[in-house]
Amino acid sequence: MSVIEQAVVWLNDPLNWTNPGGVLDRLGEHLILSAAAVALGCLVAWPIGLWLGHTGRAGGLVVLVANVTLAIPTLALLTILPLTFLGFGRPSVIVALAVFALPPLLANAYTGVRQADPEARDAARGMGLSGWQVLRRVELPLAVPYLAAGFRTAAVQVVATAALASFVNGGGLGQIIRAGFGLDIAAGGGQILAGGVLVAALAILVEVVLALVERAVTPRSLRAARRGANRRAADAVAGG
Repeated sequence: MSVIEQAVVWLNDPLNWTNPGGVLDRLGEHLILSAAAVALGCLVAWPIGLWLGHTGRAGGLVVLVANVTLAIPTLALLTILPLTFLGFGRPSVIVALAVFALPPLLANAYTGVRQADPEARDAARGMGLSGWQVLRRVELPLAVPYLAAGFRTAAVQVVATAALASFVNGGGLGQIIRAGFGLDIAAGGGQILAGGVLVAALAILVEVVLALVERAVTPRSLRAARRGANRRAADAVAGG
């Protein structure tokens, strides 16, 4: 029996889904880890990105922080953080994944505010609105599509990367893959492939759902502008 056939058999075994530590249990752990990490990333990145975008300062710093956090290997963080007060388990995993989620959240929050219509911003200030009120009533609503795009990117990246949580006893779908590696390749190859398929399928599902959400919160005019920009970029590449 090939590895693909073994994976199909493993996925079609109801006990592998419903038993303690099965797919449903691991899926719940995976979603909890991912949701907590993205939420923590939002709590850190969005206020900073929105405020820096509002002030128009430290744009280079935003790029630097995003690039630095993106360059840090998640596996390295998962190895180092358990040695701190966080210990092995979910807290260290959530923090490591949150760091991985920061770049798109921070960059898109900053860009979203900076891309707000200057005339709308000036009109609000002319009406006597304070800086905080301009941010809350004008810039933030206009930045929502960018926030949604950053959230989508961060969520998909975190869901895909959360499989590494199994290396530090963090749970998630990665435990299925790790258990397969604990067997010899002839017996565990199908389980390893099945675990990988489950992680990939979950990431694709999250991508599709959040893409629909992003589309719903993006005004038609902005969607048309983006399509036009993408079309011009494609034409430029083709012409080059």
